[in-house]
Amino acid sequence: MATDYYSVLGVGRDASQDQIKKAFRRLARELHPDVNPDPKTQERFKEINAAYEVLSDPQKKQVYDLGGDPLSQAGGAGGAGGFGAGFGNFSDIMDAFFGTASQRGPRSRTRRGQDAMIRLDIELNEAAFGTTKDIQVDTAVVCTTCSGEGAAPGTSAQTCDMCRGRGEVSQVTRSFLGQVMTSRPCPQCQGFGTVVPTPCPECAGDGRVRSRRTLTVKIPAGVDNGTRIQLAGEGEVGPGGGPAGDLYVEIHELAHPVFQRRGDDLHCTVTIPMTAAALGTKCPLETLDGVEEIDVRPGTQSGQSIPLHGRGVTHLRGNGRGDLIVHVEVQTPSKLEPEQEELLRRLAKLRGEERPQGQFQPGQQGLFSRLKDAFNGR
Repeated sequence: MATDYYSVLGVGRDASQDQIKKAFRRLARELHPDVNPDPKTQERFKEINAAYEVLSDPQKKQVYDLGGDPLSQAGGAGGAGGFGAGFGNFSDIMDAFFGTASQRGPRSRTRRGQDAMIRLDIELNEAAFGTTKDIQVDTAVVCTTCSGEGAAPGTSAQTCDMCRGRGEVSQVTRSFLGQVMTSRPCPQCQGFGTVVPTPCPECAGDGRVRSRRTLTVKIPAGVDNGTRIQLAGEGEVGPGGGPAGDLYVEIHELAHPVFQRRGDDLHCTVTIPMTAAALGTKCPLETLDGVEEIDVRPGTQSGQSIPLHGRGVTHLRGNGRGDLIVHVEVQTPSKLEPEQEELLRRLAKLRGEERPQGQFQPGQQGLFSRLKDAFNGR
């Protein structure tokens, strides 16, 4: 034989298919006519295309190794046109320049399923201390009739007679560069390489059906709105009975009638009359841990807060709990009985507060002062 295809690609006779492909891609990037328009380089490019067509095809390579002429047996397309041989592997040239390898061979009918998500409503005390919940999910599961195969019982998938199991069909067209071979998924088997003559009547050949089931979910202490709990393998089963995706349980904490949550702290407001604020009192409060007495000390002002340490929500990551903050609101009576009004007037006289002068703090101007400043442009 006049041409040593192994020498053309710069590989040994014991080179693997992967080594042959790498050598071709390297040379194609260097010698492609778009990169190097030199006529000698173009002739060299035709040679490496012809060599790769032979050495990348196991049947042609066997004929070549035995001393035959594989290109003449294939119709002489490679020897005559030069470019036709290499462009029979057009995707390899594209891969050499753009780094995109086409996925050859039939694609699997079995694929991983999608993830699923469900929202779960819980109470504040359940979020604070953790709980266990039973949830119902409606997802795709493996079809028990065909065990995920997609074929009716007693039948099986058969090799596609159009692509002969390759999952793709090839088409040769002519261009200014010569013959160009392109491949596309087989229209008969959609690229799977097999067809199912008799689909399963239960799942219509998909290998999965929808089913409602009950799962038990453990809710850790300290979860908050938007917290997602991952249940691996509890999502949608994939086509062809493929592995299931994951199920995510998103927590939604219901509003509490008394407490407002801010992080791991709880806040609430207690309203007491002005006499209780002046004299002091004890108020019972139903906390997450039971009833506790709130000690309102004498002289407590409206807006002050009373902290109860360690009575909040459990820290999700770490030890301990947040605090419970009780905000005090002092209520002033809007209507007094004559006797009550007389008592308050006597108290005001004793305290010298019959005509009290308001105490203004910096930044707390009266209405007329603010208007004056506005007109003066301050």
